[in-house]
Amino acid sequence: MEYVKVYRVTKRYGEFTAVDNLSFTVNKGEIFGFLGPNGAGKTTTLNVLSTLSDFDGGEVEIAGYALPKQEFSVKRILGLVPQEIALYMDLTAQENVTMFASLYGLSGAALRAAVDEALAFVGLADEAKKRVKKMSGGQQRRLNIACGIAHGPELIIMDEPTVGVDARSRELIMGSIRTLNERGATIIYTSHYMPEVQELADRIAIIDHGRLAGIGTEEELLEHVTDRKTLRIGVDDKNAVFLSKGVEGKSDVILREVAESSKNLLEQISRLPGVKHAAFSDGQLRVDVDLTLPSISPILGVLMERGVAVKSLAEEAPTLETTFLALTGNELTKEGA
Repeated sequence: MEYVKVYRVTKRYGEFTAVDNLSFTVNKGEIFGFLGPNGAGKTTTLNVLSTLSDFDGGEVEIAGYALPKQEFSVKRILGLVPQEIALYMDLTAQENVTMFASLYGLSGAALRAAVDEALAFVGLADEAKKRVKKMSGGQQRRLNIACGIAHGPELIIMDEPTVGVDARSRELIMGSIRTLNERGATIIYTSHYMPEVQELADRIAIIDHGRLAGIGTEEELLEHVTDRKTLRIGVDDKNAVFLSKGVEGKSDVILREVAESSKNLLEQISRLPGVKHAAFSDGQLRVDVDLTLPSISPILGVLMERGVAVKSLAEEAPTLETTFLALTGNELTKEGA
């Protein structure tokens, strides 16, 4: 059953078109992943769906209610978890959830029960009396979710809910999203962390420059990429370590040298016949190449020429990451932006 319908929606900011004739549907009860490069129009689209922004053309319908005419009815069934922390820092966790839940008409015993359940649901029952400014970043992210779901919404929109959190908080947040979905909530979810979307989403939409680039299950999206494969090359090279695993504590001079050296290496490999894309990823060199590439010797030759030792070499079939790159021409930033 189609629960959210977006038909030829356009949103402009002056001369800039953020969302351009965009159409897609979200089925009732599914987790719908929403991916796109920075500036692709993801947050603008979510703002339209959550009634925070108007739109210039097209049609939007949620649970049978048309926007903007029936905006109030949509707000009653909607829960929003924004990318930015939307909490009152001087209030306690309990006070924050109470305030947001009360906006939906909850009061008395029902309100208290909803607040207690929401805090327990995100693992913050023991932190109910703690002021937000005293909480860790991961706790604040979880509280952000509690405030968005305490009233029991049918549709939950989550914009980068795990950005900047530690591994434990991310695991707790992921688990809570699955549970909300199992309880019947329809969830629209966007993230810069590809494995999250792969793990959670029933279907995925990829947008680029405000337009739909692809939509479907992960398997259906992979069908878009039938002409390439990925080489994972483990290299003994400081560039790979610095640029894919962090640069904390390194001097500006070293960082500039590493960045320039890395850029030159990747550009040299990218210019080779049959190479689609090259990048450092998780301490490895990832090279997307044509399926018809006769030999990888030219790639290895570049590495040898530049004194980069090869430690391992593996070939893998196209992934969602490969598909995203093929459809948009960009990589998905691993952490929020």
